[in-house]
Amino acid sequence: MKKFLAGALLSVSALTLAACGEEESNQLVVGASNTPHAVILEEVKPILEEQGIELVIESYQDYVLPNKDLESGELDANYFQHIPYLEDQIATFDYDFVNAGGIHIEPIGLYSKKYDSVEELPEGATILMSNSVPDHGRVLAMLENAGLITLAEGVNKTTAEISDIVDNPKNLQFDPNYESALMVQLYENDEGDALLINSNYAIDAGLNPIEDSIAIENSDSPYVNIIATKAGDENNENIKALVDALHSQEIQDFIQNEWGGSIVPVTE
Repeated sequence: MKKFLAGALLSVSALTLAACGEEESNQLVVGASNTPHAVILEEVKPILEEQGIELVIESYQDYVLPNKDLESGELDANYFQHIPYLEDQIATFDYDFVNAGGIHIEPIGLYSKKYDSVEELPEGATILMSNSVPDHGRVLAMLENAGLITLAEGVNKTTAEISDIVDNPKNLQFDPNYESALMVQLYENDEGDALLINSNYAIDAGLNPIEDSIAIENSDSPYVNIIATKAGDENNENIKALVDALHSQEIQDFIQNEWGGSIVPVTE
């Protein structure tokens, strides 16, 4: 009888461990910037939970580690980067990553503590930019739309560089040598005459991109923030469920209501 009970207990323990293993295997680990990405993912958690998927969110404060951790297998997907940045990372590091779905746009803004409009910027004003090369084209296109510069005819706006400026009436001076995460601190320190800040960092610091910037990128920007994953994993049922949840009306409405146009949802 004792042998029978011991065998039964071992069988129950084995079944319990197997059940735990199955539960763990249905975890979906996603790396994300704190704001707005991790905030949005928190709203998605209960939607995925109803489908038996446990969403685990790993927060990051930089643009380098989330791709390294995706490559190493520590993450199943990440949600922090736009399409041109992903393409640049793939070209630079030979990552075998794909875009599993576009989720939202974060319009980049021009901020200044010294001046209240782009018209007030003086001759020779210094414009601080991040050293994130994939963002340079969008910055220059935005400044062109604001009437501050003109880019060479026919230049690809997503890959434009400072050298592509052909008309600069105010003789603006560009300093593109700062980490993206430091731009808010430079703004608070009143560095330069104006500077460009990505909306995720601006919002995280309590700035309102719509109200506090003196110029902001159009909402038809091609810089869509995406779910990135390893090639082939875009067909994984958990990844597809994540993208579907992010595209749901519930989450689209949440993004609109939470950020009032500073973050623009997309469903592509």
